Amino acid sequence: MTTISTRPEAPEAPVAPAPVPGLRLSLKPETRIRGRLDGAWWPRSRDMTAELPSLVAELDRTWGRITRVTVHQGSWPDLPAKVPVGAHVVRLGWFGPEQETDDLCLLSYKVGRWDLLVVPPECDPGRAARLMAAAADAHETGGSAALLSRF
Repeated sequence: MTTISTRPEAPEAPVAPAPVPGLRLSLKPETRIRGRLDGAWWPRSRDMTAELPSLVAELDRTWGRITRVTVHQGSWPDLPAKVPVGAHVVRLGWFGPEQETDDLCLLSYKVGRWDLLVVPPECDPGRAARLMAAAADAHETGGSAALLSRF
């Protein structure tokens, strides 16, 4: 009988997960001045299922539970009817000419409605920074199309 003795292999060191990049979101301060936009969001892709959960999770803390989101149907290639966000599901609606191309409308039972400029994911960082700053300016009253045409 032959016995072969082997040393147990050392467990591999755990691989730290890659840091998740921060949410690129800019909101207007609370004021009595009300424009068409409440801020801007700069997603990293046009994958709604991947991008929406982190946005909604953040805004749930700020605005109360987001229950529904609407977008322009031409801006996102695949639009599911529902997107899971933590322990709840957000219903997704899409429109044609009734909604501005780069507008994201968020609805909450608690507080109401908010509209965010969606900065195109492929936008260069300098232009994106200008768009996000303008959308979060309390004195800015234009909509998504107006901002995108100016910056």
